Amino acid sequence: MKARTRALALSATTLLAGAFLAAGASTAHAAPENCTVSVSGSYASSYCPSGSGQHQVAITVLHANPSVGYVYNVGPWQPAGATSTAYIPPGTIISLRVNKR
Repeated sequence: MKARTRALALSATTLLAGAFLAAGASTAHAAPENCTVSVSGSYASSYCPSGSGQHQVAITVLHANPSVGYVYNVGPWQPAGATSTAYIPPGTIISLRVNKR
C-alpha cells in the first residue's frame, strides 16, 4: 500500500512540475529587421519586412512655433510586415527613427 501511495505522489509531482515548466516557457521574439523609414507629405512611416516582434515610427520635431519647442510623436505598434504611420507636426524634423520590441 505504501508503494502505491508513493507512486501516486511521484506521478502528481511530475505532472505539476511539467505544468509549471510549460507555463514558464515563452516563444522567442526576434526584433523586426531591415526596417526603413519614409516621409510623405505630413506623415512618416516605418516598415519592417522581417522578424516576429513589433515596431513603431517615432518622430521628434522642433515646432514651427518657437514657444512650443520640441514635439514628439509616435505611430501605433505594428507587427513586422505592417506599416506604422504618424503625423509630422509643422516644423523641422530633428529625429526620425524606428522603435522595436
